[in-house]
Amino acid sequence: SFKLSADAESLLKASVGELVSNPALRVQLRAYAAGDKNSESQARRLSLSRALAVRSYFVNQGIQATRIDVRALGNNVPDGSPDRVDVSLVAR
Repeated sequence: SFKLSADAESLLKASVGELVSNPALRVQLRAYAAGDKNSESQARRLSLSRALAVRSYFVNQGIQATRIDVRALGNNVPDGSPDRVDVSLVAR
C-alpha cells in the first residue's frame, strides 16, 4: 500500500519539527517496493506512490516542496524490508 498509517505519520512528525526549526535542512526520500524481475515496472510505480504520499504529508505540514527530493527505486533494495520509504534529513 502507499497510504500512510497513523504510526508512519507520527514518525514523520519528528522530522517535520526538525525541518521547521532548521530551514537549511532538506529531505531525501528513497522509496522501495517488493517485486521480482518480471514486475520491476510495477514495483517502481508503487515505490513512487509511496514516496509521493510521504512528500504530500510534508507539504501539508508546511514544508516547501523544493526542499524535498524523491527517488523511486522500486525493487532495487540494498538491504532490509523492500516495502519502505527511507527519510533522510541533510544540510544544504
